[in-house]
Amino acid sequence: MGLKRLFSGGVHPDGRKALAPPSPVRAVEAPALVAVPLRQHIGPPCGPLVRAGDRVRRGQKLGDGEGLCVPVHAPVSGVVRGVETRPHPALGTCEAIVIENDFLDLALPPAEASAAPSDLARAVREAGVAGMGGAAFSTAVKITSSAGAAKTLIVNACECEPYVNADNALVCEHAELVLQGARRIAAAVGANELVAAVENDKPRAAAALRRAAALADARVAVLPARYPQGSEKQLIRAVTGREAGYGRLPRDVGCAVFNAATCAAVERAAHGEPLTERIVTVSGRGVRRPGNFRARIGTPVSALIDAAGGMAENTARVVAGGPMMGFALDSLDAPVTKGLNAVLCLTADECSDAEGDVCIRCGKCAAACPMRLLPLEFWRGERFADAKALAHFHVCDCIECGCCAYVCPAKLPLVRSIRAAKRIVKECDLP
Repeated sequence: MGLKRLFSGGVHPDGRKALAPPSPVRAVEAPALVAVPLRQHIGPPCGPLVRAGDRVRRGQKLGDGEGLCVPVHAPVSGVVRGVETRPHPALGTCEAIVIENDFLDLALPPAEASAAPSDLARAVREAGVAGMGGAAFSTAVKITSSAGAAKTLIVNACECEPYVNADNALVCEHAELVLQGARRIAAAVGANELVAAVENDKPRAAAALRRAAALADARVAVLPARYPQGSEKQLIRAVTGREAGYGRLPRDVGCAVFNAATCAAVERAAHGEPLTERIVTVSGRGVRRPGNFRARIGTPVSALIDAAGGMAENTARVVAGGPMMGFALDSLDAPVTKGLNAVLCLTADECSDAEGDVCIRCGKCAAACPMRLLPLEFWRGERFADAKALAHFHVCDCIECGCCAYVCPAKLPLVRSIRAAKRIVKECDLP
């Protein structure tokens, strides 16, 4: 893979993947109380379909809605305690269905599934599959919107953010499942090329994908490790050389990108199995036995940390997600969601609270930006609430990868500023 195929910008942070090796994946016992958020996806929250006192089985639909809404399902059997406002790893708080686990794990029988590619989107939606790489966009909608336009389907197994090894662990143990799901998606959207992309710091995953690729009529692209290569526009550039620039979607350049865990969930959905669990990395020097854990949706973060040996006394911050794009947690009661790939317990030397407020105009943020944007202009526009300037400089095309903040010698809180800038643009009725 020549350098001409790589994307612009990006950074090379210390991967720190060895802290939580990809295998073995350890199972976390389902807790006595699970809280299943009614919003685990981009779009409106689900409306509850159960009420206090209802007895539910594992796999039973708990909530659903219209449009981009993705249904949620019971991860355990038991009795519904009610709909409560609970902590959420990304939203702060959210309405959730709270279930008292009866520890019988009684499950609904798998729904009947059709093998026809045209029926895949419906099965995927009924199974509650949303993008598991962090975006949490409706996978059914993504399949439908890619149909007829995407000729190259890319499986995203890059997982480029430091510490995070959840997809790596999944691919090492279940590469066949991942590529079976990807092949199913390719048939549904009409893609004639299937590529599994993985970075060269994951040799076991690359080997597992090569073995599985022979059975799935796919090829494997092993890419030099570089952040944020897992972002779909950057990955398309690295794998195909095509450029999905400002305002363009992957389908506009004939591509569709699906996360590895999402592909595995699609394959399970095709057999009538709803999404009720996922693999989560628990890592950082603030946890005693880092690793990768298979946990039910709704399991509190505290249970994951306990399964990893507990938190060290010198832990300074707990982060949901990776260190570049994750969110600091206010409560360890926040539950595992479909899009939660990591919980990091970071010590003071792994994170910094230092923040500056004066730009030194070095230009490093622009050089690091993989979208070829000017983060300095976002910083300036947000400070003056200049919606026109922010829109002119394409702030809404920013992917919030954090490369600019990572390289900024002045320690400006650029990602936080960019998020605020996007709100300014969205709230203004520009001509």
